[in-house]
This record gives sequence, C-alpha cells and structure tokens, in this order.
Amino acid sequence: MIQPEQQPNLLRSGHAACAGCGLAIGMKLVLQAMGPRTIAVIVPSCEGAIGGVYPYTSYGVPTIHSAFEIAAPTAAGIANALKIQGRDDIQVLAFAGDGGTFDIGLASLSGATKNNEDIIYVCLDNEAYMNTGIQVSSATPSYAWTGTTPEGNPRRKKNIMEIMAAHYNPYSATATIGFPRDLQQKITKAKNIRGTKFIHLLVPCPTGWRTPSDISPELSILAVETKVFPLYEVEDGKRYTINYEPRHLPIQEYLVKQGRFRHLKEEQIRKIQRDVDEEWEKLKQRARPSPKTRAFS
Repeated sequence: MIQPEQQPNLLRSGHAACAGCGLAIGMKLVLQAMGPRTIAVIVPSCEGAIGGVYPYTSYGVPTIHSAFEIAAPTAAGIANALKIQGRDDIQVLAFAGDGGTFDIGLASLSGATKNNEDIIYVCLDNEAYMNTGIQVSSATPSYAWTGTTPEGNPRRKKNIMEIMAAHYNPYSATATIGFPRDLQQKITKAKNIRGTKFIHLLVPCPTGWRTPSDISPELSILAVETKVFPLYEVEDGKRYTINYEPRHLPIQEYLVKQGRFRHLKEEQIRKIQRDVDEEWEKLKQRARPSPKTRAFS
C-alpha cells in the first residue's frame, strides 16, 4: 500500500494562503493522504480564496466550489452520482471551516450525517470567520479576541465532536497539523470506512490568532499538550479512543504565545484551565482503555 508521504503534493505551489497558514498546511496533508482519486468540495472561505482564480488552481484534484452552507450535501450528491455510475474507486472529500461547520452549515451536515452519506468531511477549524475579517464563531474559545468580541468572547467553544457522536456516524476524529502522522493515519482509516466520516482539524491562523507566521505547528502541538485539543477518535458514536497522552502542560504555555489572549486576567486564565481540565476528565470517562494510545514525534 502506498504510504501518504509517498503520494504527490495535491496542494501545489503558487496558492494564495498567508505565510504560516495552518489551513493550507492541513489541506496539503489531507490531500496527500487522500491521493489523486479524489473529488473535493470547498466553500466560500479561506480554502475558496487560496486555490487561485479561474482558470488557474493550486488544487491537484477536481474541486467543486459549493455554497457556504452546503459542503456536506454537495459532497453527498457527488458520492451518490458516482455510486449510480458504479464508480467505487473515487473518494469524495468536503472541506469547510468552523463557520461553515459549527454555524452556517450545521443543519446540512447533520442531515447528511443522519443519512450516513459516504463522504469524508474535514472541518478546518481556525476558530473564527477569518476570511471576512476575524469575526467570532461558535468555535471561538472563551475570552479570545476577535473583531466582533474586542473584549474577549463571552461564550465557550461548541463541542462539535459530541454533536457528531450524537449522530452515531461510523467515524469521527480530532487532528492537528502539529501531529501530521496522526492526521494522515486518520484520513487513511476514514477512506476504508463506508458512511459519513468527520475530521475536526485544528489549523492555527497567524492573522486571526495574532501570532508569528512560523509557529503554527508549535501552537498545534501546544494545544494538544495542554489538553485544549485532545487527539481522539469516536467510532459509531460510542467507542472513544484517546490517541495521544498529553504532557498536561499549564494552559498559560498555549495562551501566552497568542495575541488574541493578551488581554486576559489571571482569573480568566484560571477559568480556562478549569474548563480544560473538566473536559479532559469527561473525555477520559468516555474513552475505553486501548493499546492504540501512541506517541508521535
């Protein structure tokens, strides 16, 4: 079997992403694991902008640009058309951001998942509406600065993985660009499962997170090591597997590197730490003991 790192680069040079864009890194890794026998769906968002202007594109697979809220049903329509044609050698992949997943596209994603459509859906989560000026979304963390929450977001981040688990779809998983092998292994696993597969991929945005352009992978690693973004899988909505045991670093090590948290007070930092610890304990209770827990360099 061809390993993901042996596949061609299907996000080609010349794309229009910002320097250090976690989303572009994530798309490159996902497409590499998917391989050339893929049809992708993108929406009006950063992934819609970075690919290039017609008739030129940096995407190395056929790519359909759908409306913002319908990435999942668009991908489902393509998958069903391929099924009618008897084509089982082509995978259908949907890319959407947190705005198009947590918010505007949630109803259509839910409908496609309820029908168990045979697609892989990747949420490129940079935790705000970055493409339109850094507005708050349901994925924006507590107290984070955005253009529409200048004093900090007053609400906690929506738990999209639990929403997906409630659909009892065959496979959902979290991933980050800081653990590329884990990400590509999960994409490869998803390709071999029929039905709706969901990947929640954390992709730091230097512009929106107010960070240097060269630390996006480092921030992804810190998100995992501080338990802000644990790496785990949910199969059939019931079987939880934690893929990596974090080092339980204090939350400050993650927050201090991001300008969007520069305004935080000590009590707010303590509150974030309590919330993170609480969510980690709940995840551990859901997860079954598994020999699959592994470390990544």
